[in-house]
Amino acid sequence: MLARYERLIANGELRPDPDQRRAAERLDRLQKDLEAETSGGLLSQLFGAKKVRPQGVYMFGGVGRGKSMLMDLFHERLSIKEKRRVHFHAFMQEVHAELREARKTESGDPIPVAAERLAGHLRCLAFDEMVVNNSADAMIMSRLFARIINTHNVAIVTTSNRPPQDLYTDGLNREHFLPFIDLIEAELDVVSLNGPTDYRLDRIGDLKTWHTPIGDAATDAVREVFFRMTDFAPEDAEHVPSQELEVGGKRTMHVPKSLKGVGVFSFKRLCAEARGAPDYLAIARYFHTVIIVGIPQMGPEMRNEAARFVTLIDALYEHKVKLFATAASAPDALYQAGDGSFEFERTASRLQEMQSDEYLALGHGAET
Repeated sequence: MLARYERLIANGELRPDPDQRRAAERLDRLQKDLEAETSGGLLSQLFGAKKVRPQGVYMFGGVGRGKSMLMDLFHERLSIKEKRRVHFHAFMQEVHAELREARKTESGDPIPVAAERLAGHLRCLAFDEMVVNNSADAMIMSRLFARIINTHNVAIVTTSNRPPQDLYTDGLNREHFLPFIDLIEAELDVVSLNGPTDYRLDRIGDLKTWHTPIGDAATDAVREVFFRMTDFAPEDAEHVPSQELEVGGKRTMHVPKSLKGVGVFSFKRLCAEARGAPDYLAIARYFHTVIIVGIPQMGPEMRNEAARFVTLIDALYEHKVKLFATAASAPDALYQAGDGSFEFERTASRLQEMQSDEYLALGHGAET
């Protein structure tokens, strides 16, 4: 894959980036190791030494640093049949389905059965966007992945926005997840991609973040943002995945469209329903980019919705979440009369700042 990466730079399709190159060189070595396993003849398979699983790779870094692009190159150029690339959220949905099925048919531990069904035939399993946002996944992952890696000798390649030690930070029952972090650091080569350029942001540099009035043109604009940020094919828009986001370890919130750290919500779902700071904090921690559609102009009769909107924007702002929206008016005209309208001026000011190039260039995460 390294040769292909170098051609993309030579052709001007990619910019030279030291972090990307180090990751590409590491993935190139893994590709060669995996392909060498299958290149021996029949005699070497019969009498050769037992195969040693090549060490996998965990790539982490901020949004838009090229992790998914490198993963695509690696998987595309890896010339073995026993490989699979899947988004991590979709894989965990499969895990839960296999565990349910195993419990129906097996009286013992369902983890080995699920691991065999999911990875027993693979040599390389590649994930995009490893993230842990609920206690059920956290408690399963350590034992499941230990089985996949050590018993089935599968090389894992994954991307994440966070280093291993920051996965599931402050999560419920995190002590049960710590062995999984130890497993990653022992079995995968951890590679950082934290160069200064957000290449994904480059792709949306010509698009505004705040779109008025509400209508087809505004909707089309934020749809374009979603597809550029996630690399999801627009022609497959009906199959964009949804998810259940855990809130405080006690309940979940339905996210209608969720992929690669980008979440899409309606104003009505976020602010017209009974929600509070824990909901908005969960969103701000999990998503680096949030798209909100249908923000109305609010009057005195919508003081509750306006108060929730203030709390939501505070959480997004403090976690440096990129916000794209369709709205009935500019931020300073959203809520001009009613309880809390004076305080709303700060929210309008934050919304203006969140449209700036300086804000959009910030990395995702809470202020320290």
